[in-house]
Amino acid sequence: MMKSRTFIATPPGATIKEQLNDRGMSQKEFAARMDMSEKHISKLINGEVMLTSDVAMRLEMVLGLPAHFWNNLENIYREKLLQVELENAMDEDIEIAKKLPYNEMEKYGWVEETSKNFDKVLVLRKYFEVVRLTMVREPFIPGIACRRQTITEKADYALIAWAQKAKLEARMIQTNSINLQKLEKLIPEIRRMTTMNPNVFCPKLCEKLADCGIALVFLPHIGGSFLHGATFYDKNKIVVGLTVRGKDADKFWFSLFHELGHILLGHISQITGTTEDDENNADRFAREVLIPDEKFNEFVDHKNFTIESINEFAASVGIHSGIVVGRLQKEGYIPYNKLNRLKIKYALTA
Repeated sequence: MMKSRTFIATPPGATIKEQLNDRGMSQKEFAARMDMSEKHISKLINGEVMLTSDVAMRLEMVLGLPAHFWNNLENIYREKLLQVELENAMDEDIEIAKKLPYNEMEKYGWVEETSKNFDKVLVLRKYFEVVRLTMVREPFIPGIACRRQTITEKADYALIAWAQKAKLEARMIQTNSINLQKLEKLIPEIRRMTTMNPNVFCPKLCEKLADCGIALVFLPHIGGSFLHGATFYDKNKIVVGLTVRGKDADKFWFSLFHELGHILLGHISQITGTTEDDENNADRFAREVLIPDEKFNEFVDHKNFTIESINEFAASVGIHSGIVVGRLQKEGYIPYNKLNRLKIKYALTA
């Protein structure tokens, strides 16, 4: 027997068992009279196998109730079983839908507007391209590498929703075959873009990465996700998604090179995702690309963090001054409320 809030599915076997009890007949004797194995009879009584037309005819002979009676019981059972499964699936999916950031997804136009839980489930199933929302639990996108400040259940569901949008957007971006050697050679050129205006570097950056087989997608930040970016394979391309709304330029570039580091270091080929060591290595990659440790250490040794000295150092290493300030703040050389005038923010769109 299976049940949901509304439906109960009782197998025909329950009626067979009642008939045997009324007759005082054991399952062993019944199996012999039916010319079937005891194992099959046990499964039939427990609803583990279908009651076929052949079995219905045998039941008519042994128990005296017509074959159409048994066939009808089987049909009713299968219909009720489907209703139970669908209702239970919907109930479970509604609970998952409540954990997904539907309101923000709705605000950004990723999903249709609705306030009904039933409708949300249907919309989300289409959004994730699955028949059950239970299928979107991690790892929904195997091997995903992402830069997050904190990991919580809320953040996990936000990541799942965000990454799916990145995947959908990336489908519309034409890329060449994946070429990591070409990407590695491209890193210095991308670094030089840090001094450019977003209107200038953005289309150029997307084009250059597409030539390496990488689809770069810019998406708004989802509250509670603590997400800066994510990278994963999608068939014949690599998807790199970055959050950009209200993004400090230094964080944008660090996140980009962090994700490119994941690609070049081979982290996105891991089915279970990235480890803490992988994330630390990607951080080191980004830090070294933007401001080599040797040059940065020489600069901080002088302990001169005036606007003039920072601008001079930034110019000497070919990087935007705001990126220098961001690293000085991150590593505790200056407070987070100092020299922010040198930092800029991006409001990028795909």
